[in-house]
Amino acid sequence: MIDAFQRLIRTRLGLAGAVVTTSSAILIIGVLALSLLGCETSPYLGIIAFVILPALFVLGLLLMPLGLWLERRRAQRGGAALPLPVFDLNLPAMRRRVLLFAGLTMANLVIVSAASYKAVEVMDRPQFCGSCHKVMDPEFSAYSRSPHSRVACVQCHIGPGAGWFVKSKLSGTWQLISVSLNLYPRPIPTPVQNLRPSRDTCEQCHWPTRLVGDRLRVITKHADDEKSTPKKTVLLLHVGGGSEGHGIHHHVAPGVQIRYLADPRRETIRTVELTNKFGEVEAFEVKPAAADAGKPAPSAEGMVWRTMDCVDCHNRPTHQYRTAAFEIDAAIEDGRIDRALPFVRREGMKAITADYASPEAARAGIGQAVNGFYEKAYPDIFKERRGTVEKAARELSEAWARNVWPQMKITWGTYPTHLGHPNPNAEPVAGESIGCWRCHDDNHVSKAGKAISQDCDLCHAVLADDEESPKVLKEMGLLKAEAPADGGKAAPAKGE
Repeated sequence: MIDAFQRLIRTRLGLAGAVVTTSSAILIIGVLALSLLGCETSPYLGIIAFVILPALFVLGLLLMPLGLWLERRRAQRGGAALPLPVFDLNLPAMRRRVLLFAGLTMANLVIVSAASYKAVEVMDRPQFCGSCHKVMDPEFSAYSRSPHSRVACVQCHIGPGAGWFVKSKLSGTWQLISVSLNLYPRPIPTPVQNLRPSRDTCEQCHWPTRLVGDRLRVITKHADDEKSTPKKTVLLLHVGGGSEGHGIHHHVAPGVQIRYLADPRRETIRTVELTNKFGEVEAFEVKPAAADAGKPAPSAEGMVWRTMDCVDCHNRPTHQYRTAAFEIDAAIEDGRIDRALPFVRREGMKAITADYASPEAARAGIGQAVNGFYEKAYPDIFKERRGTVEKAARELSEAWARNVWPQMKITWGTYPTHLGHPNPNAEPVAGESIGCWRCHDDNHVSKAGKAISQDCDLCHAVLADDEESPKVLKEMGLLKAEAPADGGKAAPAKGE
């Protein structure tokens, strides 16, 4: 065995393998020790320590016997006969060497096993998923402020079980190649194809059979008038659920299956097929709208069948991109933008929806637009409340940066949500999905003449519609008394 070791260190390949393995082992053990002591490692250090270094460690182990084998072949070609090692366990020295070899082998197995475990742990962290700059920055940013920001990416994108774990890692290999060679599309297309069914992921935490019943929802928007007047819509959502599948969650009730034929983006739905809990099947085909009489129904070419599940309505449960109107209304409602500033909602919308090439350009452009408006139209307010005006500009800039990513060609409306539907009285917003109305449009009709209803009371009861002081909220004690829009100070009566 000593002779074999001496031959090993005499071969360049074997010596290189020994150096690579030993160095990798020392670094892996060092980082692993720091990890066990509670020191947080960055995603990149984790990749190096538990993915790249273990690969080098194993490579070094393979190089050592390969070097011995090549050295033996060279000796045989030169006419020398190298004897094979003789393992005589009756000799104490030989037993010690065998035990040493076995101990080193066990140590190698422990190192590889620990590194493999940590590699999986590192790759399951959201920080690892978001470590591909430019490509994943928008998604990781949206994830970080979502309702699922404390849920690891793998719980939704992979779920339990070894099969999908292996499948995801194979898919991730191609994604790594795409990022390295700059082959990825911009923006990332949605919906994600071949996503694991939500019954294996979403339903690990959410149960459609749980009875939710009715839920009150208050939607606050602001007008574009001088006071940015708040208007409230109050809905009683019939979420439903339960074993009988009432309300909105009837779509995923036990025994109920809905399939639909749609385009790849699932925006245009041609056919809906409902199988109820009694096994009865009913198909609803889209018909030409009255205004388009004589025109054929949408072609089925390029359309695919899909079984409906949670993400067909909740298509942005985590990576949520908001509209400009939503961001401004939320900031005003939250007090981050002061509604006492005249026309702040209108001017904010103008500033935030302009085209900017980068976040730096957006900050400069939005700041210039907002500050410039108040400096010109309301110089006294700008002088007295310049800090408030600048804070509004900063909030608008941050809202822009959360939703617009020029390097990935993501802008307002690139990733619309299918949850709900637009206000029928509002102006259409670019990129906004019609949501529920993809099917509930009174235009998908069965052979018996039954249509998928668009009745307003089907999924919710409208208790107030764009009202300043809804009576229902007053009666429930949910309407807060608002301070004067001018903060108790009379605003200068100045034109635009």
